[in-house]
Amino acid sequence: MTTRFKIPRSVLVVVHTPGLEVLLLERAPWPGYWQSVTGSLESDDEPLRETAVREVAEETGIDATRYRLADWGIENRYEIFAEWRWKYAPGVTHNVEHVFGLTVPAPVAVALAPGEHSAYLWLPWREAAEKCFSWTNRDAILMLPERLRAGL
Repeated sequence: MTTRFKIPRSVLVVVHTPGLEVLLLERAPWPGYWQSVTGSLESDDEPLRETAVREVAEETGIDATRYRLADWGIENRYEIFAEWRWKYAPGVTHNVEHVFGLTVPAPVAVALAPGEHSAYLWLPWREAAEKCFSWTNRDAILMLPERLRAGL
């Protein structure tokens, strides 16, 4: 049996309302770790947009194809936390993350992925940014007002 490692390319999807309320999810295995929707590509040739749509559906139950999913054209390279490196091939220490924004008209109920997330919150954008454990997630949320003004 071969072990399937995670691909070190992922998406970050900031789910938000036009009023700048942001959806955050709490990671089930790590209480207190709040984040936006994230997830790795399932194959090297999976388009980033498809990854974003799939991850939003898996983690929240939201159908991203019904709303405005904007590719922000931002990629972040970061070191994978040591406690999560076992999921990747030996020697892989960094991930490249592509950022999207998903605009929903108002806060919606979320169907959490069992075992992956334990809670969700809709927070004003500044509060959401402060609550994130990931610097890339925090920085993306802090860009939200500018992105909305630019129509992204």
